[in-house]
Amino acid sequence: MSTRRNLKLGAVLMGVGGPGQHHTWLHPEIPGDASVDIRWYIARAQQAEAAKFDHVFIVDSQFITPDSPHHYLNRLEPLTLLSALAVHTTNIGLVGTLTTSYNDPFNLARRLASLDVISGGRAGWNVVATGDGGTAGNYGRKEHYDYAARYGRALESVRVVQGLWDSYEDDAFPRDKERGVFFDKTKQHPLNHVGEHFQVVGPLNIQRSPQGQPVIFQAGDSEEGRDLGASIAEAIFTHSATIEQAQAFRKDLRDRAAAKGRDPDHVLIVPGISPIIASSDDEARAKEEELLGGKSFDRALKELGRPFGWHDFTRYDLDAPFPDLGEAGDRSFKTQAEGIKRLARENGYTLRQVVQHSIDAGRSPFVGSPLTVANAIEEWFEAGAFDGINLTVTAPSEFAKFTDEVLPILRQRGVARTEYESTTLRGNLGLPIPQNVHAS
Repeated sequence: MSTRRNLKLGAVLMGVGGPGQHHTWLHPEIPGDASVDIRWYIARAQQAEAAKFDHVFIVDSQFITPDSPHHYLNRLEPLTLLSALAVHTTNIGLVGTLTTSYNDPFNLARRLASLDVISGGRAGWNVVATGDGGTAGNYGRKEHYDYAARYGRALESVRVVQGLWDSYEDDAFPRDKERGVFFDKTKQHPLNHVGEHFQVVGPLNIQRSPQGQPVIFQAGDSEEGRDLGASIAEAIFTHSATIEQAQAFRKDLRDRAAAKGRDPDHVLIVPGISPIIASSDDEARAKEEELLGGKSFDRALKELGRPFGWHDFTRYDLDAPFPDLGEAGDRSFKTQAEGIKRLARENGYTLRQVVQHSIDAGRSPFVGSPLTVANAIEEWFEAGAFDGINLTVTAPSEFAKFTDEVLPILRQRGVARTEYESTTLRGNLGLPIPQNVHAS
């Protein structure tokens, strides 16, 4: 395990483009079917691995509308995709999003442990409490779980999954052909969990990997989300517009983790960033204006409905005050929905102004020449604003601007690694191997 603090690097593979990336799929370097083309994912993962990234990250959700982002409409299931990447890569971590709202813990534990064994200890689980309320209809429920139930299920589910991952001690399978001993029965442990949301007997029918257990990732900015992250997460995804916001978020999560008896150094904050890099600062700023100006107002208007359970905003007068939506969003992305309502209320915004704000909010703090972007990343890192970054990968040449022009500067300064320290995700992130609770 590495003890040196270096910048953690993640690559978010979004195929033909996620929220706000309305025209990404038109780029000549991106196949029109990139989101379902395993060759595209393999090439991007290998590109990230060549640059010594810690992990690739696959986002997911299980409810769509005709107005969902292009990538969401037609994409591969995360663990199936990551299992394919596992046999085409060697060191890079493989992190996938799976919901605790519409999966049973035993199935989660088995699928993630399988990826972890297939990859030799490189699996990570991004734990989500599903926000898309429409998902309920795909799983036979008349309505989505309320906020308390979603987060209660999430915490209990993770604890059950972690318990199942300890079903076998590391030496449970001697596989001694000379003595004819394949399995030591004393090293297998049932779980016998009975809780508020789940009852699971166990044991799990797969051994632990070289990293012990998959790494737990999580994202959530509400009180419940932050508390969950402080309780179970080893790496936390977030977004921050300023260095001060990022510092405050990291301090809050580390303080919460310490209050729960955890080592705050084992809770890494890795926000998503979208650097815009060109040969000069002026060119990069012009490039940003072109990207923002090219966004579709109509698609942004429709995407605004997602936090509110895909509420239809097209039926309102754009230049009237932002509509009173009552409790809309309470069973979807509640924190995001409340933030939009508060923004409109405090600023007296019309619907048009709220939509335009959502477009302008795509501005990146990391815009400029390779040197300018490297300086900004180093400033945030050294100021304790984050422990790492997740870059959304679009066109290969744009990704190469970061890997080939920004990263060498950060390596020269000792901020980013030059080689992998380990063949496991935990080893490269500097996280300890969890002790099996049954081991002496």
